[in-house]
Amino acid sequence: MQNWMRNRDTIEFLGLWEQLNNPDFNPLEFEGFKKQAGANAFVLSPQKWINNTNAIGIISKSGRYGGTFAHKDIAFEFASWVSAEFKLYIIKDYQRLKADENSRLSLDWNLNRTLSKINYRIHTDAIKKNLVPENISKKHEGITYATEADLLNVALFGKTAKDWRTENPDLDGNVRDNASLQQLIVMANLESLNAEFIKQGLSQRERLIKLNTIAIEQLRSLLDNPSVKKLGKLEKDLE
Repeated sequence: MQNWMRNRDTIEFLGLWEQLNNPDFNPLEFEGFKKQAGANAFVLSPQKWINNTNAIGIISKSGRYGGTFAHKDIAFEFASWVSAEFKLYIIKDYQRLKADENSRLSLDWNLNRTLSKINYRIHTDAIKKNLVPENISKKHEGITYATEADLLNVALFGKTAKDWRTENPDLDGNVRDNASLQQLIVMANLESLNAEFIKQGLSQRERLIKLNTIAIEQLRSLLDNPSVKKLGKLEKDLE
């Protein structure tokens, strides 16, 4: 271990770790060791490092059950120096853990997408049961769905799908495909609420006013929500 501690990179790593984790660390002694590191005559033992700098990342004990112990951050650094294979394992495992973390964080985003699809089904079922007359032609049934979809578009985006397409001819997809995370969350809520309003027998005009008021209130809340902002950043990172 003494050979490892003679290395300038090692001294810099140990010093940085202590500065981040140890308020009693002695930076002047650290600078002295750093200047001497790499010289042929320079020798640094764990005990000397601890005594001179008040380091806490490494512990050295003498006696029958003694030995040198280190914080896991430092132990990993030492093991990486000893074995290139071990260092590669650490890199691979870190990448795997980060991928798992991103997957878990993106779960909320995927759930919102799924929730939107589920609520859309609830919404269209309510339309079919309460607004679409029996034995109506498929053509007219489709028109009814389109009208209700645009009711939600107007409530949330302030325009119909056709209006949005006219204003954005260079963008791919439709108005909902280009919606923000906050807008998608509100849209999922509006679909569910509109289904209930339909069951209550409210007219389109009444529902539009209610849904627009709700959309404004919910968007104001979500725009200041740190959890939603974090998911929004993740969405951009994953694109």
